[in-house]
Amino acid sequence: MSDSQGFQCNVCNEFHPELPLAMGPQAPAEYFQIPSEEIEERVALSPDLCVIDQEKFFVCGNLEVPIQGSDKVFSWDLWVSLPRQDFAHILDSWEDENRQNEPPLAGALANTLPTYPETQNLKAFIHSRSVGLKPLIVLAPTDHPLSREQREGTTMQQVQSIAEQVLHPANDE
Repeated sequence: MSDSQGFQCNVCNEFHPELPLAMGPQAPAEYFQIPSEEIEERVALSPDLCVIDQEKFFVCGNLEVPIQGSDKVFSWDLWVSLPRQDFAHILDSWEDENRQNEPPLAGALANTLPTYPETQNLKAFIHSRSVGLKPLIVLAPTDHPLSREQREGTTMQQVQSIAEQVLHPANDE
């Protein structure tokens, strides 16, 4: 998903034809701490699910943030850690046509995001959606900026700032 209007980048000073409206890491933060030669032995990773050392369990979902003054939504594709029994429940209901009727499951964000104070371990709830859709992540209501933005919305300028930092990570300070 992107904004076809594009944006003038404040980092590289070039025009990017699209402003991404969805982004996120391809794995939980803990995955990136494992030595590359141990990944195959220790990790089972798909675009939706991750198990590390057969004792840490993660599901990927969408944390949606409304964009103020627009009908658009910015989506962080993030990982949430869950207890073993909740992860097993998600696996059991993965193809269930009624899974969106399941109660939400409690977990914790498993990623650190640019432009925000620490996001890892923020309390989050996984809401199953229809088969084929990633679960919806809803943060517990706190004063954390990401939690506030999920409730109140963000600006297109903030989305551009996020995109600039994600597209140009070498320019981190």
